[in-house]
Amino acid sequence: MIFYDVTKSAGTGHRSGLMRVNARLGEELGGAVTPVEWGTWDRSLGPGDWFLTTELFSEAERPGLGEFLRRHPGRTAAIFFDAIPLKHPAITWPQSVARHPGYLKLLAGFARIWAISAASRDELLGIWQWMGLAPTPPVEVLTLGADFNRRPRVARSASPTGTPVLLSIGILEPRKNQLFLLEVAEELWAEGSQFELHLVGRTNPRFSGPTLQRIKELGRRRPLHYHAAASDAEVAGLYARARASVFPTRAEGCGLPVLESLWMGVPCVCSDLPVLLENTSGGGCLPLPLQDRAAWKAGLKRILTEDGLGRHLEGAAATRPLPTWAEAAQSLRRGLTGA
Repeated sequence: MIFYDVTKSAGTGHRSGLMRVNARLGEELGGAVTPVEWGTWDRSLGPGDWFLTTELFSEAERPGLGEFLRRHPGRTAAIFFDAIPLKHPAITWPQSVARHPGYLKLLAGFARIWAISAASRDELLGIWQWMGLAPTPPVEVLTLGADFNRRPRVARSASPTGTPVLLSIGILEPRKNQLFLLEVAEELWAEGSQFELHLVGRTNPRFSGPTLQRIKELGRRRPLHYHAAASDAEVAGLYARARASVFPTRAEGCGLPVLESLWMGVPCVCSDLPVLLENTSGGGCLPLPLQDRAAWKAGLKRILTEDGLGRHLEGAAATRPLPTWAEAAQSLRRGLTGA
């Protein structure tokens, strides 16, 4: 039996990357797992049982976790996302920054770890080495799924017509870099470029203020639209209108919006972070130098005006191989049970 940790995800309504991973893996694992919550589960594991978590945690949040890991060697597994709270503490929730060192040490007590990208795996191994932790468990890469909405992959028969639409999805916070995108968009609008920009994402109460203020200012005079909450169906409708998705992020563990955009047949313009290049190399994407305003302005202008480039990227997005959540779940099951 696989006991599947839903301690935090069971009670949240937002669609962060962590929650997406927990929900989609849980759906695809189906009857192969038994959902459990730390505070109500008796934490007993039989000889063939596993405990699997995709969540973040600390000993303070889950009393007895360290002892549980020591009591069940060889029967615990976790998904690792990233070390962003350590690398970017100034733009991360203080609670996350304070929790992360202890979280990383607890991860070393699990029997098996799957990282959500090769860059994330290397990051974790490097941190453990820096911490002087030994021995540490093996870390494999789990390729996450692109099929976020549980719908068939989209292959466009024709590009959207009318005013071009650019779509950017992600929580409003400095890490996702929407302020940078808005400044680039404003320069293009000021020079006469015709396009709509749609931003989709919940707010980060601590960090979203400046971005929200800029959205309000620009929205009064530019074709800028902010969707604070959008269902998967509404997001799919926006993708159907989009010429490209735009993802200028400064740091990621995987970069699911890139994969999800490609699943919808929409090219993605994104930062050239090494972790994103793992997903862009198959085609359908236009990686641009991080924080390089001139390069982003030129790249977006090409997307908006060069129909040949758009058709080429759309063709690559529609035909390249893309991973699914069913494949990710199967990989986990095989790794834990051999089935």
